[in-house]
Amino acid sequence: MTLNVRQTATLVVALSICALLLVPGTFPALTGEARLTLAVFALATCAWIGTPIDDTYIALGAGLALTATGVISSETLFGTLGDETVWLLICAFVLAAAVARTGLAGRAAAFLVSGARSVRQLTHLTTAALVVTAFAVPATSGRAALALPVFLALAKVLADRKRLVVMLALLFPTVILLSAVATLIGAGAHLITVNVLFEATGEQIGFTQWLLLGLPLAVASSHLAAEAVLLTMTRRADRTGPVHITASQLQEHSERPVTGPLTTEETRCALLLGTVVLLWCSEPLHQVPPAVVALIGAVVASSPALGTVRLKDALKTVPWSLLLFMAATMAMGVALADSGAAKWLVDGLPGGLSPAVFLAVVIVVSTLAHLVLQSRSARSSVLVPLVVVAAVGAGVNPVAAALASTAAAGFCHTLPASAKPVTLFSDIPGTPTYTPRDLLRLSAVLAPLTAALVLLFALAVWPLLGVPVLKP
Repeated sequence: MTLNVRQTATLVVALSICALLLVPGTFPALTGEARLTLAVFALATCAWIGTPIDDTYIALGAGLALTATGVISSETLFGTLGDETVWLLICAFVLAAAVARTGLAGRAAAFLVSGARSVRQLTHLTTAALVVTAFAVPATSGRAALALPVFLALAKVLADRKRLVVMLALLFPTVILLSAVATLIGAGAHLITVNVLFEATGEQIGFTQWLLLGLPLAVASSHLAAEAVLLTMTRRADRTGPVHITASQLQEHSERPVTGPLTTEETRCALLLGTVVLLWCSEPLHQVPPAVVALIGAVVASSPALGTVRLKDALKTVPWSLLLFMAATMAMGVALADSGAAKWLVDGLPGGLSPAVFLAVVIVVSTLAHLVLQSRSARSSVLVPLVVVAAVGAGVNPVAAALASTAAAGFCHTLPASAKPVTLFSDIPGTPTYTPRDLLRLSAVLAPLTAALVLLFALAVWPLLGVPVLKP
């Protein structure tokens, strides 16, 4: 097999790092376990960057190597699969399958979008609807799949206004990606971040705290992005024309009812979803862990009497590959922290940075990381353990630094292959959509705006919500 330039370069880098680590006289401060951890970490990162091998396969191989060499125990490797964050995601996907079966998403979209009377109203009402889906469907790829039929219905209604259709095609994945930070289940990377923080510092971020910190950022970044998409993808004449989309028009292009009274199944599912979200948000009052709430909801959603989906059908929608990836990378994070490898890495960074400059550097690196690591979870697996240790050494609150890194890493719009939602909406047969050039033009505007907004929240907003900049 012929290796391309990128694969060759990453292979050379990985082997060079491993060779340096194996030379006895180099890096005297490193222990044997730390050397092994860094070697495995370097090989895994370079494989994620430069090879077409499945990310999960690489992560499992790295976890197995760390276990076989004694850096971590088998209990640590397998114990990550039983982590409550993994169960939270499994149950959330079961709930999402129940919602998808009922057609509630189409009804909600019709209710919001049919009220639009201008292009700007349509843009922001669509944005608001997509932000809300972060509470019902975990992971960005699942939300993109749920939103695609809604977009196709809108595209058919607006078939005579091609620029608006292209704008909406780019709006959907853009908002889905940026609004994921609203909830803990919005992306697998969030669960990795929470686990790394807990293992390294003992700080536990629950569903409610993440909601308090992430939802305002999600709303602000999503509507800011909506304006950016609107201004970069349409002309003044496109934006000034009136818009009138009725529920009956959307019904013509939808397989499920979007108007009329709710069916029994839709009513039950809406009540169940509302109850689960309410219990998640009120965790400090009842002290029931979010994973337990999700499990109760999943059992009810798939029950023969009250459910709307069979359990075996719902479990087919769970991305087991993502869960295995999360478990393996959690084990890698434990190895980085416990072996002292992460501390050794960040000790070599320049010191004396002010908290604001430190956070700015973290945010810029995290924003650009999608150009190298296409997997959002892989970016957090690589960056967050290092950011947490570096923050402690710099006197910065590791929670603020980890959240800033994870939020900034949610920007991945530069290339069609940068994220699954971007890929999904970039190639829709029979429907006009955006080009790679459109993505580059949007990214040139949106990347600095997103990074600046995350920095503003880290320095000015999150301290008001209980997450100070400086280490407590």
